[in-house]
Amino acid sequence: MTTPELARAESLIAVTPDYPEPGVLFRDISPLLADGAAMRAVADELIRPFAGSFDMVGGIEARGFLLAGYISALTGVGMLPIRKAGKLPRPAAAVSYALEYGTATIEGPDVLAPGARVLLLDDVLATGGTLSAAQELVRDLGAVVAGSAVILELEGLGGRAHAGEVHTVFTA
Repeated sequence: MTTPELARAESLIAVTPDYPEPGVLFRDISPLLADGAAMRAVADELIRPFAGSFDMVGGIEARGFLLAGYISALTGVGMLPIRKAGKLPRPAAAVSYALEYGTATIEGPDVLAPGARVLLLDDVLATGGTLSAAQELVRDLGAVVAGSAVILELEGLGGRAHAGEVHTVFTA
C-alpha cells in the first residue's frame, strides 16, 4: 500500500554504492529512523496486515531491535530480542544458519508464554537466512510465528525462498 507518507519515507533510505565492498549497494535506513513521521508511517505499514494477531514483537539484531522496540511501545505488547550468539547471559534456545561466507548463530531468551504469537521484524530481507533462523528460534521457544515483516526487500537475492511469506514495505 503506497501513500504519500510512505513514498516520502522510502525517499529517505540512503543508497551507498560499493559498501561494504565493491558492487554492493548498501541501503541505509538511518535517515528514515531519524524522521518521526516517516518512521510512524513505516511502523503502521509493517504491522497493518497483522493487527490483533500478535502478542509479542521479535526484533532481530541489530536494527530489528529498533523496529521492535518502537512497535512494542505503539501496540502495548512485549518485545523479544533475538541476539547474535554470546550476547545473552541465559539463552533459552539457539539456531545456527548458513551465510554466504560461513555460519552464524542467533539466540533468544526464555521470556515467551507457551503459544505466544510473535511478529518478527527486521530492516532488510536479503538472502533470508537470518529471518528463517529467527522463525525457527521462535518455534523452538514454544511460540508461534504470527508473521514476518521487513522495511525493505532486496528482491534479487531470493530471500523469500528461505523465509517464506514476508510482508515488505518497500522493494529494491
